[in-house]
Amino acid sequence: MGLRELKKQQTRELLADTAMGLFAERGFDRVTVVEVARAAGVSPNTVFNYFPTKEDLFFDRQDAVVAHLAEVVRRRPTGVSAADAVRTDLLTAIADGEPTVGLNPGMAAFWRIVTDSPALRARLLELGERAEAALAAVLADESGAADDDPLPRVLAGAIAGAHRAVLGEIRRAMVAGEPAEQVRPRVETAVERAFGLLTTGLAHYPGPH
Repeated sequence: MGLRELKKQQTRELLADTAMGLFAERGFDRVTVVEVARAAGVSPNTVFNYFPTKEDLFFDRQDAVVAHLAEVVRRRPTGVSAADAVRTDLLTAIADGEPTVGLNPGMAAFWRIVTDSPALRARLLELGERAEAALAAVLADESGAADDDPLPRVLAGAIAGAHRAVLGEIRRAMVAGEPAEQVRPRVETAVERAFGLLTTGLAHYPGPH
């Protein structure tokens, strides 16, 4: 990474970290972009150059989150179904305390901010829809489905919906203050059972790759 790119990355991280501190202190809806800029020592235009909306400041890793399921399926080992690849990835993320899964005490404050903000809840739903669409595109490509074939979109909805529901269970538990070590086995069991059913039905979909 060159010096210019490094400086841009540092500025981006500064803005996101500054904004999160203000959101945690006062709530998302009570903080303005102008206040974030002032606290970070930059102009409001600089903030908007990096983050077009205030929601982008909060979900600063959204592009990676949106692309994740599609990438998991695209890069899965030969002979592994799409549903099984997502199950394995999700169980690994839960076990490792991956931040985007949210199963650790430090994420409770993050999820409370989301729960308290209609704007953030709406953005979270939008991110889920975008992730599902990206997954559907991969399934359509690998299965050779025609553009008017709804099957890839329907099955992407089943896989992404199960994944999203698991994260929702984690989010509710963290906001309620449940200990992560108590939530983890319950969620892992749900993942095994739910994705076990999906994998049984989708064992050969979308086929070898």
